Amino acid sequence: MSANQRNVAIIAHVDHGKTTLVDQLFRQSGTFRENQRVEERAMDSNDLEKERGITILAKCTSVEYGEGENARRINIVDTPGHADFGGEVERILSMVDGVILLVDSSEGAMPQTKFVTGKALALGLKPIVVVNKIDRPDGRAEEVLDEVFDLFVSLDANDEQLDFPVLYASGRDGYASDDINARSGDLTPLFETIVSHVPAPQADVDAPFKFLVTLLDRDNFLGRVLTGKVESGTIKVNSPIHALDGDGKVIETGRASKLMSFEGLDRVPVEEAKAGDIISLAGLTVATVSNTICDPDVTEPLQAQPIDPPTLSMRFAVNDSPLAGREGTKVTSRMIRDRLAREAESNVAIKVTESSDKDSFEVAGRGELQLGVLIETMRREGFELGISRPRVLFREDENGKRTEPYETVVIDVDDEYSGTVVEKLALRKGEMTDMRPSGGGKTRITFSAPSRGLIGYHGEFLTDTRGTGIMNRLFEKYGPYKGKIGGRQNGVLISRENGEAITYALNMLEERGILFVKPKEKLYEGMIIGENAKPEDMEVNPMKSKQLTNFRSSGKDDAIRLTPPKVMTLEQAIAYIDNDEMVEVTPENIRLRKATLDPNERKKEKKRAED
Repeated sequence: MSANQRNVAIIAHVDHGKTTLVDQLFRQSGTFRENQRVEERAMDSNDLEKERGITILAKCTSVEYGEGENARRINIVDTPGHADFGGEVERILSMVDGVILLVDSSEGAMPQTKFVTGKALALGLKPIVVVNKIDRPDGRAEEVLDEVFDLFVSLDANDEQLDFPVLYASGRDGYASDDINARSGDLTPLFETIVSHVPAPQADVDAPFKFLVTLLDRDNFLGRVLTGKVESGTIKVNSPIHALDGDGKVIETGRASKLMSFEGLDRVPVEEAKAGDIISLAGLTVATVSNTICDPDVTEPLQAQPIDPPTLSMRFAVNDSPLAGREGTKVTSRMIRDRLAREAESNVAIKVTESSDKDSFEVAGRGELQLGVLIETMRREGFELGISRPRVLFREDENGKRTEPYETVVIDVDDEYSGTVVEKLALRKGEMTDMRPSGGGKTRITFSAPSRGLIGYHGEFLTDTRGTGIMNRLFEKYGPYKGKIGGRQNGVLISRENGEAITYALNMLEERGILFVKPKEKLYEGMIIGENAKPEDMEVNPMKSKQLTNFRSSGKDDAIRLTPPKVMTLEQAIAYIDNDEMVEVTPENIRLRKATLDPNERKKEKKRAED
């Protein structure tokens, strides 16, 4: 079977058209019936993926190409394009024998493309380059191809990898060609290039069965479902197996109660799997990602890809606000602990440690987006949480000096805003490493900046560029500690009462700054209800009502017209808060608050910190 099989991963930057291209591969291979109704971007099956338009979870699928003796089964792995989900990417590449690098004909090779491509080239995988969206009016395919070649050289690609085939495509319109001027056709050239250029899996069918777990899933009926590539041997349903950890220690023994391979978007049961196949296996209860599942006689585990360490952490705490428990169903520390443990098990890029008070957990990951997606997922599952401001994870170098994570920041911005961006990033200790015009009145600026300085910058960046700028970030290195970086410039307005916000009071407070709440919203002492126009925090009373007299009736309140409040998304709220503040996350609301609600206690803590 393995001679007729190809295992390939698709690498692309966010929004370069990867998932759309996979949809077309499905349609043209006959995976979907002519009359079958299929959603756009069928591979992005998760609700958050559909809403954000990004791939978060790596997924396996397969298509059949050709007929009879020439039939080929192509297993395709859709990889996340965002570096925050790099833990998925690093594992998944060990399952494939080739990669398709998809680049936008206008934007070219972007930072996250560099991250995943570097991992693929280091594994010795041979690339196929597809220049997508070739019909864009601002396309510059030849320049983009030069950029890709330069990228491969900078990533130490070998001669074989540098001799890559190139196709020009439109995923949306479903065609690919080796002719740069083609504007019609189908994806046959892409199928043919995959079959001819990606080698069949090198696998020993006669050796003992070995299988490295790269993805972990849960099924209500099957329990844990482990996905990966069969490295050697053959396995049949109900065969005895055991799981080994990285040191060769037996974790558990059992039987392969169910084997499944991929057909299109579906997992289908099979009776047997051979070396080179990508399959899912059920029957074990403890085995997890990077474990080796093998024949009971095998004692040597397969080596898993090392994972880059987390660079950012947040505190997930039990919600202790006066409104706790009114909106969510999962509010106890035990429920939060179990959920985070499950997440850390399936997502190897996340690390969870419990605090000494047992009511909060330190969750470390790759970036704000990855942790934001986890919080949003938990919120939708009915959890209530208190979330702290993100903080970077420092290290010490061999000389005992403090180091911190740096990121490469690539910014595409209209020429008129480039000065503002350079100035703002300089304040955040970013160093400009490159600046060049990118055509169409735009400039591309590259910075090396400490991750600490980038926390909370994205919202400010969008404001500064009137929403037209595009910013991409990628972990670069651990470098020298850059010293103090200025935080938020403005203080906040803090409620000093419990109750409902009153229109009259909010109207009086509007001149103090920007409000985050609307009339009749439930508030509590210590909750942040707005941003002060001045640098210091201010305690206010948003429940104050006017004195009623014969001349002033309560009905006059109806005539007050308030400015609509500033409503923050979860990511914006997490980026906005300061070190002594938290975000209260419930299934229905996102509220900002001081970590210590009592104003007297806050003053004592501030004095202690100053001393």
